[in-house]
Amino acid sequence: MDSDPVPAPDIGAGTDTDAVVAELSGLVFEVTGRLRAQFNATAAELGLPPAQALVLTNLSGPAPMRELADWLSCEPSNVTGIVDGLERRGMVTRRPAPGDRRVKHVVLTEAGERKRRQLRSSAHALARTFFELPGPDQQHLRDLLARVLASPSASTDAESG
Repeated sequence: MDSDPVPAPDIGAGTDTDAVVAELSGLVFEVTGRLRAQFNATAAELGLPPAQALVLTNLSGPAPMRELADWLSCEPSNVTGIVDGLERRGMVTRRPAPGDRRVKHVVLTEAGERKRRQLRSSAHALARTFFELPGPDQQHLRDLLARVLASPSASTDAESG
């Protein structure tokens, strides 16, 4: 793994803070890209396209198709094909929502739950090697990232994007 930091983009006559923010942004994108690549490789080893793997990983109970679209950052119409593929593999079923039969909930089958456990276990093992830092450093990084995500500007920016 390349440990050289990502160079900050040229930000013109900005301040030192601007340079740090630009470098942080670049580092977070690089970490995210590497984690995504590892996750996609794990999914491929288990015979799953990445989008199907994401659905399996995030599906912890019955969920409406619209919620899956939000998780995947795609249009609900795209979720239909993803769920169709998982249904053909016997990993999910569709059930009418209790309060509104027009809404379909996606539900894991036993086979889907088994594949979900495999996927999570493999992805976690890869992430563990990726974040191989001394315990206090891992906890500090976790706490800092949690603070960033909990800040009011983080949730406002994500909702408006």
